[in-house]
Amino acid sequence: MATATTESTWETHPVTPDRFEDFADIVNKSRRANTCWCLSHRLKAREITELGGTGPDAREQAMRRLCEREHPPGVVTYLDGTPVGWCNIGPRSEITRLAQSKLIPPTDDLPVWSIVCVVVRSGYRRRGVTAPLIEGAVAYAASHGAPAVEAHPVDPQGRMDLTMAFVGTRKMFERAGFRVVGRTDAIAGGMPRLTMRRDLT
Repeated sequence: MATATTESTWETHPVTPDRFEDFADIVNKSRRANTCWCLSHRLKAREITELGGTGPDAREQAMRRLCEREHPPGVVTYLDGTPVGWCNIGPRSEITRLAQSKLIPPTDDLPVWSIVCVVVRSGYRRRGVTAPLIEGAVAYAASHGAPAVEAHPVDPQGRMDLTMAFVGTRKMFERAGFRVVGRTDAIAGGMPRLTMRRDLT
C-alpha cells in the first residue's frame, strides 16, 4: 500500500514482528516500560499478563505477541521510508476492551473493524500524516474483508489536547470519508465520544 507524489512517498504496512521496532519508534521512542504500548484500549490487564507475563517489560512483550497473530494490531505509515504514524486497528471482536464495552456498544450486527488509537510521531505532526495513515489503515482492513471501519473520536469544542492520541478529531475522520452513525456514553476529556463509520462494501 503505497502512494507517491513528486515530493514524498507514503507506504502503510501491518505491524508484523519485523516492523515492531518501527512501531516502537513512534509510540515509545525511549522504550519506557511503563508506557501503555497502545494496549490500554485493546486488552484487559489479565490478557496482558497472559501474553507478556508480569515482568517490567510485560506490556512490550504482550504487544510483540499480538504482532504474531493473523491480524496484527495495527499499521505503521512511512514517509520516504521513515516510520511516522501508527493506527491501532483490527476486528472489533478481537479488541476485548471495546468488544466488552457497555459504554461503546455495537451499532449493529455488522462485523466491523475498529480504530482505537492514532499516533503521529513526534517531529512529524502537522505535516499531513493522518490522512495517509487512516487511508492506509482502511485499505488494510478492506484487504482482509472488513465490511466497514468504525472509530470513536470525541467531538471537541475549541482546541484539542494533542497529548490525547486516542481521541482523534471528528473532522479528521470526516475528511477520511467517515460519517457519524451514533453517540456513545463514553467520555474523554469531559467530552462524549461519537461512533463514526466508513462503509467498504
